[in-house]
Amino acid sequence: MDIALVLFGFILMLIGILGSFIPVLPGPMMSWLGLLLLYLTKAIPNDWIFLGVTLGVALLVFALDYIIPVMGTKKFGGSKAGMLGTTAGLLVAIFFPVLGIFGIIIWPFIGALVGELINKADQKTALKAAFGSFLGFLTGTFLKFLVTIIFIGLFISKAWEFKSELFPYFN
Repeated sequence: MDIALVLFGFILMLIGILGSFIPVLPGPMMSWLGLLLLYLTKAIPNDWIFLGVTLGVALLVFALDYIIPVMGTKKFGGSKAGMLGTTAGLLVAIFFPVLGIFGIIIWPFIGALVGELINKADQKTALKAAFGSFLGFLTGTFLKFLVTIIFIGLFISKAWEFKSELFPYFN
């Protein structure tokens, strides 16, 4: 049973990393669930303080993911149309990876710009707002990615520490 929990937890860790870039997946929360599964094994002693702190971090980043792009858009004079355009651009980058890794950077910016232009902003205002929306998106994405990478590092570190108890058949 422990092996199944560790493997499913690790899969959730990987989904969490993907969730850093895909808006519909709550990356840090998925990674936290992976940590929880690891700590639910019989081999690893429960550490409710650790789980509580990491849950708090995951919830904070989850909330900030909605607040940061709004702050970036507002600071640069953007609208909800720019934020929706950013999300649409990200989806284009994910489902049509023509530009590879650069698409994740370029398409959200183009989406924000188009969103602002559709919202009847002049070109200068639209460009400025698109930059703000894009900057907020990048900040939120980087924060989510950083937290999920830290969580997977903690997962691997703890699993490695208790590898002989988790995987007794491989010793």
